[in-house]
Amino acid sequence: MLTISILCSSSDHPIMPFLDNWIKGKSKDHQINLCHSKKDLTGGDILFLVSCSEIVGANMRAAYRATLVLHASDLPVGRGWSPHIWSILEGAGQITVTLLEAEDEVDTGRIWQQVDFPVAEHMLWDEINAALFEAELQLMDFAVAELDTISPWPQPENVVPTYRQRRTAKDSSIDPNGTIADQFNKIRICDPARYPAFFELHGHRYKLSLEKMDDPEN
Repeated sequence: MLTISILCSSSDHPIMPFLDNWIKGKSKDHQINLCHSKKDLTGGDILFLVSCSEIVGANMRAAYRATLVLHASDLPVGRGWSPHIWSILEGAGQITVTLLEAEDEVDTGRIWQQVDFPVAEHMLWDEINAALFEAELQLMDFAVAELDTISPWPQPENVVPTYRQRRTAKDSSIDPNGTIADQFNKIRICDPARYPAFFELHGHRYKLSLEKMDDPEN
């Protein structure tokens, strides 16, 4: 039985139902503690940092055999904030999710495993989230199974690292004079509850929500 901690900074993050289900499925075999603040971490075998905005220092990481980050880019490309969102805005049709060791310098640790998932051009924010979260849970399963046998590898030195900036409210701004088609990628990645798309017109700001009315495959 492993002692596992999961640190997810927001209790309202959309990954929470996925984490709850993962914990239910693993709790008979492992002791799992889900935290929303690093002050609640108690040490153990594995610490997963999932959508974590806090800095977990070396002393705290030393309380675990492995402290692992889930990051949605093909590192060292796409270090930093919301990498899959920036990639989709640039037209990416596939996202790589990396399981890596946490280090003091952000997103520089050794890699444990990577998985890819497709992003079809019609997928909206909730569908993209679901695919991303399932990939992250797959990597968490891998870490639990391979903790004692894993041989991590360093990030490739022949690839120039790139860095993504933190997204702000202005990044969800839509041009009311632009076309929906031209701005579809920007609209579809906006979480209407947490980071809604919006436009300004006639002296007012308007929230813009997008949802499918039918399944294009049926």
